[in-house]
Amino acid sequence: MARKIREFWFGETLADPTRIPDRIPFWFGRDPARDKAMRRDWETTVNDARSGRLDAMGETAGGRLALILLLDQFTRNIYRGTPQAFEKDGRARYLMRDGMSRLMDLELSPIERCFFYMPLQHSESLDDQEMGVARYSQLVTEVASDYREIFENFLHHAQQHRDVVARFGRFPHRNSILNRLNTREERTYLAGNAPSFGQR
Repeated sequence: MARKIREFWFGETLADPTRIPDRIPFWFGRDPARDKAMRRDWETTVNDARSGRLDAMGETAGGRLALILLLDQFTRNIYRGTPQAFEKDGRARYLMRDGMSRLMDLELSPIERCFFYMPLQHSESLDDQEMGVARYSQLVTEVASDYREIFENFLHHAQQHRDVVARFGRFPHRNSILNRLNTREERTYLAGNAPSFGQR
């Protein structure tokens, strides 16, 4: 199961990192047809992960990554624009932190590590955001120079997430989804060209 999840998510990028730019729209673009297909094919598996029925899968680095993907990424497609998209973010962060304490992240390829650390980008804690920027910065120094620009792009997005949380203490684009009131500054920000990171 873990291998199937990872193969679905990463496609050809694990064997050929030069394909990563081609995969970016799949990972981060809005595509209602893809969301619908993922709901059809993966919602049962995601619910199993949400309920803890797949926890045993997380005893290996690849299995831990698969769980994080289900809870932190697949949910954002299947439940896009609803509170359920963020509901298991805390669990994903716990699995990531625990995995890091076991050095599981270091067993993964650089692109897999990008998604292993992604729960930090989704956190509304500035400490988590700073840790995320540090992790992506480290990745940039570790990858071969031919691929550095690809991973600098991931770092840029981590910095963008960090800057939003540093400014507002949360992600304002989630306010309407989570029934949170906007501050005056947030209203001004949202009225402009504010990023919604695929969820608003």
